[in-house]
Amino acid sequence: MLAVNFTKTSRPSGDDAMRPQRPRIELDLPITLDRTKKTSLEEQLLCQVRQAILLGQLSAGMRLPSTRSLAASLGISRTTTFAVYDRLLAEGYLSGKPGSGTFVSSDLQPRQPAIPTSVSKGAPRWLRHTSLHIRDEGPLQAETISFRPGATFLPRTSQIQWQTTWKRMASVSLPTDYTNPQGEMALRVPLSTYLGRARGVICTPEDILITTGATEAIDLIARATLTPGALVGIEEPGYAKARQIFLSHGARLLPLIVDQDGIRVDQLPTGNAAPVLIYVTPSHQYPLGSRLSTSRRLALLEWARTNDVLIIEDDYDSEFRFDTPPLPALASLDTSRPVVYLGTFSKILTPAIRCGYLVAAQPLQDRLTQIKMLTEFHTSWPLQQAIANFLTEGHLERHIRRMRQHYAQCRVALHMTLGQTSHIAPLQGIEAGLHAYLALPSYLDEQQILSLVRKKGVVVYPLRDFFAGTPNRQGLVLGYGGLQKGEIIAGATRLADVIALAANETRADK
Repeated sequence: MLAVNFTKTSRPSGDDAMRPQRPRIELDLPITLDRTKKTSLEEQLLCQVRQAILLGQLSAGMRLPSTRSLAASLGISRTTTFAVYDRLLAEGYLSGKPGSGTFVSSDLQPRQPAIPTSVSKGAPRWLRHTSLHIRDEGPLQAETISFRPGATFLPRTSQIQWQTTWKRMASVSLPTDYTNPQGEMALRVPLSTYLGRARGVICTPEDILITTGATEAIDLIARATLTPGALVGIEEPGYAKARQIFLSHGARLLPLIVDQDGIRVDQLPTGNAAPVLIYVTPSHQYPLGSRLSTSRRLALLEWARTNDVLIIEDDYDSEFRFDTPPLPALASLDTSRPVVYLGTFSKILTPAIRCGYLVAAQPLQDRLTQIKMLTEFHTSWPLQQAIANFLTEGHLERHIRRMRQHYAQCRVALHMTLGQTSHIAPLQGIEAGLHAYLALPSYLDEQQILSLVRKKGVVVYPLRDFFAGTPNRQGLVLGYGGLQKGEIIAGATRLADVIALAANETRADK
């Protein structure tokens, strides 16, 4: 057992009492080394200490025992503990101070552990089951450049327009009762017109339900359509929150294979093996960034009609595309409506605005509205009114045009900066949306890249976090919507330097 007990040796006497005594450090973490495994003792110890650091069980700045005392406590060779410390030092997890010892690096932010799927038997009955796995990245340092997917930038002009719109709401009398759970007509009417004009989705205000965002929309649909054990198709890799919502409603998941043209429709099961519904992001696949081709969109709709499958179309990032023509929404290609269309104002404006919408035909729309009444009743009335005014006065579409130019410059900055390492790690999915995928070759260590670049003050996100199963590729997901051009260049330059250095070291070792 490794433990983090800071215990001092017994008080010395005589001349020794005048000398400063170094505390004897014991680690009391559950370190288990199995000599019967094919994995070496070095690899076992390395993985377990690294995991303890990531989970915060060994906190930043904590002093570790010497390689000699650790080896003695575990009953292994000092050569093994020395090699483990040496590798963790190289990866940036540890730092050495001459004459002082070895410490957990102070630059690391602990990764928050997922909420467990089971709770100890001593817990109350109402806490003994959960199917949630929520990862919290935790707070970032102010000087950190974070390529967090989903973040956006709101320029001063749009800020002023929004503030003016919101201030007008302060003079409006609030309703004294609950309002329409489906959403305010003041918003649904102009929104139906906007969707027809911008995305070709022909719908009436009665087809629209106002939500607090895509996450709530997915949850409402799951509640309305799924029974325990129902099969749900979801892209692999894909949107982890959607996956967790379906699991929380007792669904079984069917991974949908994704390539450079989106999901592989030709590999979807048929008949009784077909899922009840599938969730897709065809405009800008999350996280690989591919766009579902028109031919596959048509094939997907035909497959859904033939096999009685509901499609959830999350039109994620459809507003922002660069040097490429728009592709039609699935909901615009079929009038029989095997599609529920999801949209949000959070990615257009800011995630701080929790307002979105879904478009669904009857009788599903009525069921969704009834469930909305049970879970939240209605989305914020003042927020709906403010967005309605922002939309009808033309501010929203002017903002979108303004941001297309801004994000296009950010995209070029990211693409050009990472171009110096494109022969090692090509940047993909850059034609649309506000994130891109940096494909890493198999000979590079994804975790090492993450650690080294974080030491340089840059946070990127591993592709493995978007897989439900074993990843079949590795890479980094880079969201650039919340960064300025200078930050993108600075962060991408540091990332490119780390990748180039890691590649050179790998070649030198061969």
